[in-house]
Amino acid sequence: MKYVIDTHALIWFLEGNARLGSNAKNILSEPTSKLVIPATALAEAVWIVEHGRTSIPSVVSLLTFVNADPRAYVYPLNKDVIEKTIGLLAIREMHDRQIVATALFIESQGEAVALLTYDQNITASGLLTIIW
Repeated sequence: MKYVIDTHALIWFLEGNARLGSNAKNILSEPTSKLVIPATALAEAVWIVEHGRTSIPSVVSLLTFVNADPRAYVYPLNKDVIEKTIGLLAIREMHDRQIVATALFIESQGEAVALLTYDQNITASGLLTIIW
């Protein structure tokens, strides 16, 4: 199983924020979890850190964690992902569409995928297995 991480899950895990769901926290804490960070989610996290909207002290700290974690793979925002966003009208926000599209593309390649997200719009879409 590959676990795609949305922006809030990434930020809240690194902060130790109590708003992170217990199931998501367990997966993010498990040393054998296969974690996928969509490039869009990482870019959003960088923006959040740059604007002081988190307790993560710096972008360097954020990127150091991501780069040092052998379980984590940053999935690129490529043509395949963009093509998957077409028709995802149930997902209102563009960045959320890209995160969902990343998970759907990985799933279309035969991988078992779950998305770690708190986002109610994504959850209500029913497009993916959601863990929180």
